[in-house]
Amino acid sequence: MDTHALPARVAARGHGIRGALVAISEVTKEIHQGNSDFFAIRSTEYGRFLVISLGTGSAKSEEKYNADDAAKWGLLGWLTKGGSSPLTDVFTQASNDMVDFHLATVFRALDCEKNYLRIQDDTLEKTVSSVDIATQENLNNLVKVGEELLKKPVSRVNLQTGIYEPAHQETNEEALVRVAQILSRERKVREMRSPHGKAVADSNSN
Repeated sequence: MDTHALPARVAARGHGIRGALVAISEVTKEIHQGNSDFFAIRSTEYGRFLVISLGTGSAKSEEKYNADDAAKWGLLGWLTKGGSSPLTDVFTQASNDMVDFHLATVFRALDCEKNYLRIQDDTLEKTVSSVDIATQENLNNLVKVGEELLKKPVSRVNLQTGIYEPAHQETNEEALVRVAQILSRERKVREMRSPHGKAVADSNSN
């Protein structure tokens, strides 16, 4: 069991944002292969993409590790310290940040920032941010964090500083509702395009 604990933690921490990049690649591949669901879209037409990326949360950067303390760590300290793995955390967070930065840059360049919604809380306390503490108290705190995050304004990474900042007055909850409405309309259009969908629509009209 111990052998698989670390990879599982890494996957859980990073699959959300990197999964968004994989999803875009998969849709691009389907378009290129002529999937009928995307017949009116070119494989490079990223402005038509709608991406939702849900983060798993992370601790406040200034609280997670201290540079003065890290300078004194040996190999063991970098592998395990304070119930976590600093080396793994650093590489995972760096990878996540680079993917988010890339996606934010692409959607901003295409003037369709609202098509990329990243919901993440990078200000968690140490205990709440841990993936190893499954007490009822911590689980309840996570639920509270999620509920509060819905009420916060949509944040985007500042391409100059790399820091998340409130982008506009729309809250995460409002953004999710907006995206859900877009997806609902898209589904209805696809159903009308398909032979089965047309048959259902005709029967309902009769």
